[in-house]
Amino acid sequence: MSFIFYNPNPEHRFVGDCTIRAICRLLDMDWDMAYANTVFQGFIRKDMPSGNKTWGQFLLKKGYKRYFIPDEYLYRYTVQDFCIDHPVGRYLLVLDEHVVTVVDGNYYDTWDSGRENPIYYWTKGE
Repeated sequence: MSFIFYNPNPEHRFVGDCTIRAICRLLDMDWDMAYANTVFQGFIRKDMPSGNKTWGQFLLKKGYKRYFIPDEYLYRYTVQDFCIDHPVGRYLLVLDEHVVTVVDGNYYDTWDSGRENPIYYWTKGE
């Protein structure tokens, strides 16, 4: 389990597009395609592409399902803990104000978010 720096943003920006960056890694998709897909989903929903329901609907269409972190672990269970508990698979973790991808026990982000607390996550495999 380790942090791996990852920033597919073609302009190397670090703020405001964490969901797009996370979707890129989760789906092995380039930034432009991930952005275009979420914008299109926002157009269909008449909502912003950054809205959880908008990009969540995109993940649902890709076959992903959402799972919540049990209440007894909420706010003491970290991204690092999640990686230890999930050494295999692809996951998109939703934190309070951030989104990060875990692939095979490693978390991909522009900063070390390992001590942050996930609230829920998306995956295909459970």
